[in-house]
This record gives sequence, C-alpha cells and structure tokens, in this order.
Amino acid sequence: MVQHPNVLLITVDHWPGHMLGVEGHPCIQTPTLDALARSGRRYVRAYSEAPLCVPARRALMTGCPPSAVHSNAECTLLAEAFAAGGYQSYAVGKLHTKPQRSRLGFDDVQLCEEGRTQWGVVDDYEAYLAECGYPGEQFLHGMGNNEYVNRTWHLPEAMHPTNWQTRQMVRAIQRRDPTKPALWYLSYTHPHPPLTPLPFYWNMYRDVPVATPSVGDWAEDPDSVPLALRQRRGQGELMSDYAVRAARRAFYALSTHIDHQLRVVIGTLREQKLLDETILLFTSDHGDMLGKHGLWAKKLYYEESACVPMILVGAADGDIECDGVDNRLVGWQDIMPTLLQLAGLPIPDSVRGLSMLSDTRRDMLYGELGRGVQATRMVHMGRYKLIYYPAGNQVQLFDLEEDPEELIDIAGRAEAAGLRAEMEARLVDQLSGEDREWVVAGRLVGLPFEPSVRNGNKGLSTQRGIHWPL
Repeated sequence: MVQHPNVLLITVDHWPGHMLGVEGHPCIQTPTLDALARSGRRYVRAYSEAPLCVPARRALMTGCPPSAVHSNAECTLLAEAFAAGGYQSYAVGKLHTKPQRSRLGFDDVQLCEEGRTQWGVVDDYEAYLAECGYPGEQFLHGMGNNEYVNRTWHLPEAMHPTNWQTRQMVRAIQRRDPTKPALWYLSYTHPHPPLTPLPFYWNMYRDVPVATPSVGDWAEDPDSVPLALRQRRGQGELMSDYAVRAARRAFYALSTHIDHQLRVVIGTLREQKLLDETILLFTSDHGDMLGKHGLWAKKLYYEESACVPMILVGAADGDIECDGVDNRLVGWQDIMPTLLQLAGLPIPDSVRGLSMLSDTRRDMLYGELGRGVQATRMVHMGRYKLIYYPAGNQVQLFDLEEDPEELIDIAGRAEAAGLRAEMEARLVDQLSGEDREWVVAGRLVGLPFEPSVRNGNKGLSTQRGIHWPL
C-alpha cells in the first residue's frame, strides 16, 4: 500500500451528473470518464450544496457546507491540510477567488479565470495568448460567458483554454519534486459558456439527434413558477428550437473535448510511473439545466443543476473497488475529508463533511443558495427532495424514485402531507441567521411575493471585450 499517494483532483464547470456515457446518456461521448468510472466508484447521488461557482468551491476548499462557510469560522483549506502532511501542491485553471491571485494554500497556480479583468489581473492564460501573438483575442469569437449563443473556436486548436489547462497540468506533473507526494488540482473552465467548441468536436455532434428538453407539469404555466425561476424562464422563451438544440450540441462538444484531453494527463501519469500511486477524483461544481423545464444555467436544485458527477479511482492497492456504484448522499463538502483519508492524512477539526468511504452515512443533505427574495433552499433525503422558495412561500416536493426527471410536483397531494411536514420541519431546523425570519411558530411563512420586473439585457449577461492591454 502506498503510504501517501499522489492525488489528482479534476473539476469541471456546469457538467450535470447524468451527462456521462456510463450513466446511459443518449448523446454524450465520454470514453475516458466511462473507463475511469469502471476502474473505480461512481457516487450517483452527489450534489452541489450551493450550485453556483464561488460558494460551491468554498465547500470544496474548506470541507464545510455553505452555512458553515458563511459563519466566518476559521477553516483549514484543502491545500493547507495536504501541505501540513508534507505534500507539494499545484493548481491549474479556475480558482474563483478574490483577490484573484490568492493561492488558497497551493504552492503555485496557473490561472485561467475566463477574462475577469475587472479584478485588475491578467491571468496566465491571457498572458499565454499574448506571447503567442493573440493579445486580448480570447473573446473575439463574440460569445458570452453566461449565454448560450454558440459558434466554433476562432483561434488555433492549441490556443483553446481546455488544451492550455491540460498542458499546464502535464508540466506540473513533470516538474514535480520527486521526493514528495503531490496534490494536483486541475480545474477546467468548460463546458461553462462561452460555447465555443473546436470544429472537430462540433462536427462530432452535428448529425447526432438531440432531444427537446422535457418540461414538468409544474413548469408549464410561466405565471405560477417560483419567483426565482421567472428570469431563467424568460431566457429560454427567446430561444428557438434550433437554438436550443445547437446550444446542447455545443455543450456536449466542449465536454467530449475535456474527456479526450484527460487522456493526455492520465498518459503523463502513466509514463512518469505515477499512475499506480495516484488517486483520481472527477467532479463538477454544479450542472446546467440546458433547457429542462424551460430553464438554463445553474443556481437551482433540480437534478440537472444540482446533481453532479462524482468518480473516485483509488491507487493500485485496491482501496476503491472497480465498477462500484454508491447510492449514499454526498456533497462537495465531502471531497476534502475523502481525499485526506485516502492520502493517510489527518482531517482538520474544522471540516464538517463526511468521508465518502466512511461507514457513517447522512440521511439528509441540506443545500442553500441566495438571500432574500432570490433565496432557494433544499432538503434531500435520498428518495425525496424538497425545494423551498421563500418568496411566496412556495414548496416543491419530488419523488426521485418514481419520477427521476422531476416532472410531477407532489407537494400539494394529500397522501404526501405527512412527508412534506416532516421535510419542512427538517428544513426549519437547518435555517440560521436572517433565514429564521421565514419561520413563525415553527412553521414556514416565507416572504411576500413581489413579481420581478424585466430590465432587458443591455450588457449581454456580462459579455467580455478585448482584454489587452489593460
């Protein structure tokens, strides 16, 4: 048994949990991830407790749920815990910290932050483009970071951020200190928009039939959906059926590109004779609705947005069985203690997550995102999921065993009254701070429902421009 194995943690952005070939997806091609899943264990009930980039990554780096992070408690960070155990650590890609150059305890970071020059930093990827003769041209394709218009990549293939991130991780592996074990964090920015796949991958899906997303009965009337969904419904209503299918194809293309690039990273580990002493974990910070229920993007607790892939492959000593499937409820707070346990390192007292290898399993996972009228909360009990929108005091309840696509909201059914009351009570127990204002005499009362006013989208959802020079 390797006493302190290397760890390769791979994250992507916006990748839904069901979007793997091994999960039976009808379109996606993920041969690399499918092979990894068959070489290790899939956690099929893995969720982002806060399905939005920054709060999700806080959970990852602290091993704590969103509510604990908001409490301002001192938390030992992932890289700090590994450093205390004698590990070297390198991160490549998207960190989403502020200030941007804060390293979160990593020895070195090669940053690719999707053009966030408003924070006063030219990241390493943009500097690379300038060195190659393409200064400021990252976004000359005209596609936006938070929209679903799409076209193929406009620069040479080697300039694509997915390729750059792969090369930087390969170099980090090759340049490691051979006297120490390593923690490598590879954080791909895609398939998060902009939807700009390489032509090869776009063509791969050009003739693949792409189904129109299904819509639940609760979502058919746009005037009755919760307030937090109104704006997201509006975005989808402006898209033609062709535009929806094209966006999904571009999304699949970006994902398969990542899948293929992972082969280069794994090949490097093999050639460096490190693969048999390296733990691999693949996951995503959240998913993307991609038109399901007429909704797009993240910030939601429906399966497409909150359920994420979670694939864990052990070192060659058999810590993790092959082709395993685990149905326990897990979240991003559980990644840090799991990796520390596999690395043979102590888990800091500040960590609130549970190791995914532990005999202890939670019977409920709580999720929280947003404040005030935009707030959403979740209680997940394995088979049943309750989603709460305080604006208008709206509750949804789904039976994921009978209705895995969440097409039928059973919250109003008489036969579900007892279950709803139990899950609401568990939700109330989790609420803290200003959220307690939604509760009177132990019962949820929420906030007044005030219809939102559409203000247009003059800024094209934070569209980027030319980024050189600052």
